Amino acid sequence: QVRLVESGGGLVQAGGSLRLSCAASGTVFSINTMGWYRQAPGKERELVATITSGGSTSYDDSVKDRFTISRDNANNTVYLQMNSLNPEDTAVYPCNVRQRPRASSGVEFSYWGRGTQVTVSS
Repeated sequence: QVRLVESGGGLVQAGGSLRLSCAASGTVFSINTMGWYRQAPGKERELVATITSGGSTSYDDSVKDRFTISRDNANNTVYLQMNSLNPEDTAVYPCNVRQRPRASSGVEFSYWGRGTQVTVSS
């Protein structure tokens, strides 16, 4: 089992910044993908950004020029630096870990944190 604990959410004004953190503990394999998602009221959960253990990143088009995902492999922690926030970014932001026992494995495990609330006022 992998446990994920997010932090860093809060209330900011439009144009402000927040830095989210997600610390993973438990059975975390060396090869994995960590990511941030978000879900706003009345909307489906959507992908924000992901980063592999090798450092490859992927962003949703809506955030790619404003958000930066990074990770600390030694501490199994993933970060999301969010700049130029706007009210449309308001949502609960859970983090996620997807991992395989080994790179060639056909079995993948996925774990979710509870999420941290980000509220952007206008």
